[in-house]
Amino acid sequence: MRIESRYNGPTGSGNGGWSAGVFAAEAGGTGPVEVTLRRPPPLETELSLVDGEVRDPAGDLVAEVRPVDAVDAVVPPVDLETAVAAATRYPGLVEHPFPGCYVCGPQRADGLRIFPGRLADGRTAAPFRAPEQISEATVWAALDCPGGWTVLAPGRPYLLGRIAAVVAALPAPGDECVVTGALLGVDGRKAAVHTSLYGPDGALLGAARATWIAR
Repeated sequence: MRIESRYNGPTGSGNGGWSAGVFAAEAGGTGPVEVTLRRPPPLETELSLVDGEVRDPAGDLVAEVRPVDAVDAVVPPVDLETAVAAATRYPGLVEHPFPGCYVCGPQRADGLRIFPGRLADGRTAAPFRAPEQISEATVWAALDCPGGWTVLAPGRPYLLGRIAAVVAALPAPGDECVVTGALLGVDGRKAAVHTSLYGPDGALLGAARATWIAR
């Protein structure tokens, strides 16, 4: 496995959702998978997965992968118009801890450009146009940042620590999708969030539960 440099999150490391999706795909299986990131995933580095542990060439632990029974983490959808309006209120357009993030970074013209803005009820929502090249890792990535932006605030950066996801179907290239996120609660430095991705017809494509850690 190798996380290509274009799929970065914070500078110098892989986007958490994308990296977790790559690790989950390598693990195989047919059910939901949970990935715990033990350190920022390194870029352009050959990684191996053995007995549920992702390690770098030096043998250092990068992540742990394990199957889970279910991911009961569905966040209700909104229509595309509502998601587009929410994206205009995306806080990351004004202040972003990682502006070059492949998923939600405003500086990345070649990224997924998912800009989650707040809804009146506290959830986040954003439109998402599926890229020409799409994989399960793309869906994991799309399910990542919208959860983080339920708790991210100026001067309060968080990083993904753990994510469990299920992918029901891949969107077709060019599909106009909607992703929603919800904050379940904050316990010290940990924030528990849920996210869901919906296709143009309103079908649920994927869902995730995650833990974000304050830096």
